[in-house]
Amino acid sequence: MSSGFSGGVPDFFTAGRRSTVVPTNMNLQQQGSFRSPLSGIPADQRAGILARRGPDSMPMGKRSLAEFQQQQDFLKQQQGLEFYLRNVKPRHGYQHASPTSTQSTVNLPPASMEISSVSSSLMNNVNPRCGLPILKQQSPQSLILSNTGNVVSTGTFLPNLVSNKVSVASVPSQESEEKMLNHKLRELEKRLLGDDDDDDAEEVSTVTATEWSETMLNLINPAGKPMSPSPSSSSSSCSSTAASPLLPCPKQYLIDAAVAISEGKPEIASEVFSRLQHLTNERKTSEQRLAVHMISALKSRASPIEHPPQPVTELYGDEHYAATQLLYDVLPCFKLGFMAANLAILSAASERGMNKIHIVDFEIGHGVQYVHLIHALAANINRGKPSAMLKITTFTDSAAAEKLKHVGERLKYVANQKGVCFSIHIKNSSTTKDLSRENLQVQSDEALAVNFAFKLYKIPDESVSTENQRDDLLRRVKMLSPAVMTVVEQELNTNTAPLAARVREVWDHYGALLESLDATVSAENPNRARIEEGLCRRMKNSVAYEGRDRVERCEVFGKWRARFGMSGFKIRPMSVDSLRCNWTRGNPGFTVNEESGGVSLGWMGRSITVASAWY
Repeated sequence: MSSGFSGGVPDFFTAGRRSTVVPTNMNLQQQGSFRSPLSGIPADQRAGILARRGPDSMPMGKRSLAEFQQQQDFLKQQQGLEFYLRNVKPRHGYQHASPTSTQSTVNLPPASMEISSVSSSLMNNVNPRCGLPILKQQSPQSLILSNTGNVVSTGTFLPNLVSNKVSVASVPSQESEEKMLNHKLRELEKRLLGDDDDDDAEEVSTVTATEWSETMLNLINPAGKPMSPSPSSSSSSCSSTAASPLLPCPKQYLIDAAVAISEGKPEIASEVFSRLQHLTNERKTSEQRLAVHMISALKSRASPIEHPPQPVTELYGDEHYAATQLLYDVLPCFKLGFMAANLAILSAASERGMNKIHIVDFEIGHGVQYVHLIHALAANINRGKPSAMLKITTFTDSAAAEKLKHVGERLKYVANQKGVCFSIHIKNSSTTKDLSRENLQVQSDEALAVNFAFKLYKIPDESVSTENQRDDLLRRVKMLSPAVMTVVEQELNTNTAPLAARVREVWDHYGALLESLDATVSAENPNRARIEEGLCRRMKNSVAYEGRDRVERCEVFGKWRARFGMSGFKIRPMSVDSLRCNWTRGNPGFTVNEESGGVSLGWMGRSITVASAWY
């Protein structure tokens, strides 16, 4: 079929459809326009030249499907190359241009060039610094696009920009976005393959450089998440792709380090620590200070020789003891826990009609809880109730006996000032194995109460020793048949949880404590540093130690409920309204809530302590 133009150049277009091929190994030179070197030669001379050169010399113009398939089979046998066929819709009213006409010129770069170079050379309206991402071909596979703009081949698609494979499902599902994306990809296809049709030009709107960049990024990262630049990106990449993503929070880094330590990979943990090195110089916020303490704890766990952990004896020293009492005095989560226990004791005695209260406490500390109880008993006397008598039995070793005597004398002084009859009995800790009402000298007219305020978590359980001192003590207390047993504990799961879970729990719990400390105690207060150092020692012990050396073994309230139930106790509901009346209005971040019969005291939605009563 003759085209009707001088020179007798054959027409390679069929009546219905045409085919265009972009081989992956083509090596055409990029010039101002592409023109066949055979243009202007008569048809018979060209036929002779092509016959002498063989099938390899067939012009890369537009041919029929049969001609293309014949050459494709030949090249596969000779060179082992793969070609991909792209079907294009039928043309209507097409008029073939002369080979010498400027309308038929096509700018085709070498296929081995980067895709960014292709786009910058073909699209005059695209700024090379803000156009397509800089990508390199790493395999002979090609990017094949159908006439609808969808990816239809399994060829490598943008391999150097992201590590994950891109599938057709990553294209947005909305109809409007899909149409626009298809139009943009169709125009990109036409420009890359030299397929500018006059009838298609009206359908595809002008696409700016920014739209091209956004389209490709949406294909790669439809969720819009930050993405780090490719290592192969050159300086011509736009600033949006070169910007590095935000670093994960220190909490996630520390959890990753804990996982690496648990798996016996200290070198990975060391790499995480190096990434967090900048935090050692930044201790302004509570989160930064918390991160520094946690890094120190995990370093001693990963490399105990290079970073020796703190001695466990520090948790029993005078400084830690004083810091703990300051914490109980300052933060409402602990003060209200003591008040909740006192209210449960007073309620149990009132129900039995007894004005004599005998409390067995295994660790009274500085006696802060009982200062509040003495004030409550004095208030009842002022309301016309009978004078109450308070007797406390506590236990200590010989080393701390003298210190405990001073605490008893202070409580007596407060009781005398308030008109409350008070007595205290100090027994040796070894006698706890022989608990009985006789040994404790409990009178028949006394309401017996057993108080565990921040004590049970430090007693080893079955995860430490087969002796299970924790359950053994609870069973012996149950045999005393107390009117009430009060328990106040931190809401923290660090007993049997694995290392990574403990790191997460410690981060959340002590992070809330440090935030509440900042909101409650001013930075100028000299006691604030002592309190924070005490918290630091506790969190380090939760993370850096195992076995008997791990003293901090807190449980969540659900586990305490199960343990108390197995020991024969039943829960005694506590009133939340009475505690809210005594709540400090100056700290709106603190919360008081009922939790399965207990009282949860927290900060900004995080439960810090839980008080409960049992019988």
